[in-house]
Amino acid sequence: MELVTAWRPRVPGIAEVFHAHFVDHAYPPHVHDAWTLLIVDEGAIRFDLDRHHRGAAGASVTLLPPNVAHDGRAATGDGFRKRVLYLDTTVLDEGLAGAAVDRPGVDDPLLRHRIHQLHLALDAPGDELEAESRLALIRDRLRGHFRAVPPAGGPPAAGVADGLRDLLDARTREGITLTEAGALLGCHPGHLVRSFTSTFGLPPHRYLVGRRVERARRLLLDGRRPADVAAEAGFHDQSHLHRHFVRHVGVTPARYAAQGGVPNTLPSAR
Repeated sequence: MELVTAWRPRVPGIAEVFHAHFVDHAYPPHVHDAWTLLIVDEGAIRFDLDRHHRGAAGASVTLLPPNVAHDGRAATGDGFRKRVLYLDTTVLDEGLAGAAVDRPGVDDPLLRHRIHQLHLALDAPGDELEAESRLALIRDRLRGHFRAVPPAGGPPAAGVADGLRDLLDARTREGITLTEAGALLGCHPGHLVRSFTSTFGLPPHRYLVGRRVERARRLLLDGRRPADVAAEAGFHDQSHLHRHFVRHVGVTPARYAAQGGVPNTLPSAR
């Protein structure tokens, strides 16, 4: 059975997310105007890239450059299941294309895991800052594979981290993209994520979620309805609030509000 899911996320640099399960479908030779970042979850793929025979399967990560002809088909009769990100050339320099043509596949378990985590974040509306943070780290790791230079640095880590924390505190409800924060602080998004994480012990997206949960707790104790609290605290919708609230607090927003913030499993005061 041929199955396809595709969407355009609200994450700078990602033109399209594409998930597919193909058995009989074979791509004719074609080109994309974006980078193709591919992982295979089941089966294996054979493809020709610039007239060279290649393959993708298992733990490997495949990067296909823009404007270079390639095709694709299942390597076995059982077909394949893949997840693809189409990345703008603002994410990866087209100067990396030659290296990607010569060696489009890399065996890097950490990189593959980060791409998997990025797909999970893209599946959850409201987690755009997490997706952008993960994309920044993926971008730096890809640059390391396809060009032997260290990722771009920036100002000292502590100052950058403090600056980003101030921005997140000031814009807890509406949020801020790493691209915008990087422009304000004068450094690359990847440097922002690494600096913040090394300074505070958690990545910026988790810090922002925690601040939003704290705000939601105060609003719930003020008697606000969970549906209203979600928007007021900066969550995408009530489901987004519910998921993160349970993870942080251990009870649902409605139960937390009904009990005045005190779980009914606590012993009574004497």
